[in-house]
Amino acid sequence: MGEVDQAFIQSIEHRANLDTIEIEGIPLIDLSLSHTTDINLLVSEIGNACKNWGFFQVINHGVPLELLEKIKVAAKAFFDQPVEEKRKVKRDEVNAMGYHESEHTKNVRDWKEVFDFLIKDPSFLPASPETEDDEIRTLSNQWPETPPRFREVCQTYAREVEKLGYKLLELISLSLGLPSNRLNGYFEDHTTMMRLNHYPPCPCPELALGVGRHKDAGALTIVAQDDVGGLQVRRKSDEVWVPVKPTPNALVINVGDTIQVWSNEAYESVEHRVVVNSER
Repeated sequence: MGEVDQAFIQSIEHRANLDTIEIEGIPLIDLSLSHTTDINLLVSEIGNACKNWGFFQVINHGVPLELLEKIKVAAKAFFDQPVEEKRKVKRDEVNAMGYHESEHTKNVRDWKEVFDFLIKDPSFLPASPETEDDEIRTLSNQWPETPPRFREVCQTYAREVEKLGYKLLELISLSLGLPSNRLNGYFEDHTTMMRLNHYPPCPCPELALGVGRHKDAGALTIVAQDDVGGLQVRRKSDEVWVPVKPTPNALVINVGDTIQVWSNEAYESVEHRVVVNSER
């Protein structure tokens, strides 16, 4: 990734403005309940964030902070390896899990490399969207031999984040005027994927994007952002791209297309992207 190949270059209208601007950010919500914060207030905050932004940050979320640090260290250790080592667990046409460095969004290559794994391993899903097609596809994880304890850290982190996912689903359900467990049943047989993203320094960050503009197809996305930043959300009110400022110990949450459908579009899945820089 030393040079910007034509495949990475965004069309002019989709390139990022890299000038630093101070702008109102997505809501920051404290998930802890105390005598000063009752459940109704928390549910209201969640509902307003989903309705007005589709994105919010959470603190006191229950994912151990030392585990957040461990997953970031593990991810860095994996991506710092020679590409030949990472390609030992490269995904292919048969297995969609593992390492990948040539993903495209909107037909433009992203300036990133990723490692994907499943919480439930193996996972089973329909081979096609056709209802009369009974064929089942099996997805299985690929784990690298190095760095040490990489698999253990990833799996432990995934289990903790899954707990948070169910907690957020219950709050979102309540905010829609539904019983807290109304949505949980849809996840008894589900496919939840974890992804580690690495956006290398880019010599021409004004031309490329770490991830191009897109919406998420699932129910919820939970992102652990490091201090580099780069995530941007397209604000619903005026379609301005708003940076998601890194907040210590926070996790970024966004609703996907599935929640948009379940809420009868009360909560909209919004576009987001990742900008890159030439330093980190």
